[in-house]
Amino acid sequence: MPEVYTTDHSASVLRTHSWRTVSNSAPHLLPHLKPNQDILDVGCGPGSITISLAKHVPTGHVTGVEYVTDPLEGARSLAKASGVTNTTFQEGNIHALPFKDDTFDIVHAHQVLQHIADPVHALAEMRRVVKKGGIVACRESAELSWYPDSVGIAKWREITERMQSAKGGNPHPGRMIHVWAREAGFVDVTRSAGAWCFGDDEERAYWGGSMEERARSSGFAQGVVEEGFGTPDDLEIIAQGWREFVENPDAWFGLLHGEIICRK
Repeated sequence: MPEVYTTDHSASVLRTHSWRTVSNSAPHLLPHLKPNQDILDVGCGPGSITISLAKHVPTGHVTGVEYVTDPLEGARSLAKASGVTNTTFQEGNIHALPFKDDTFDIVHAHQVLQHIADPVHALAEMRRVVKKGGIVACRESAELSWYPDSVGIAKWREITERMQSAKGGNPHPGRMIHVWAREAGFVDVTRSAGAWCFGDDEERAYWGGSMEERARSSGFAQGVVEEGFGTPDDLEIIAQGWREFVENPDAWFGLLHGEIICRK
């Protein structure tokens, strides 16, 4: 099955993803973590959530998989620098996970289902490799909001969603991931919602600065022009919109997430 990821693992993208931890990106999973669990983190990227999970299961083990090798060496280096030894990282496709049935206590995916061609099949694969009585946990964006109005940020959203849809992805599916889970064979599905908010100076610099850099130099920027989703002028408008966001002390960006805990 084809991959439909609309960007790459460039430095700007990895920097955005590296901020993520269990506390800020998988809080719905925290009550279910136990020290000795074996966990699979699907779509691990730079490994920050994987490593955060490993710290919560000190006598267990966490395996991070990514569909390309690009970010995995960095993930291994981050684990080493963090003093975390109970992790491994490897290449793996969510549509055909390279593990036996009933292998893991928990299978986790964060902001992955929106980027793949067949989320129901992916959830079925995650269900296959989790043990009976174990859980599959997912979190996906559902809606965005920002202040003040911005032509650049609005253009970023429009082009990103159009690009993702054209490639077969599912922009902001958090409102319906519980339906996909039931289609994948889960009966016991718990739903919740969470949010990110970027408003203070440090948060705006992190989020807006990374997004500005993506618009200037990343697989997203390259794909926008080469695949006809926009022009270099569009990218400059997007970059400027994020720069204005960083510099405006009243600016605010919020992202609502849908969350599911699915028990096998």
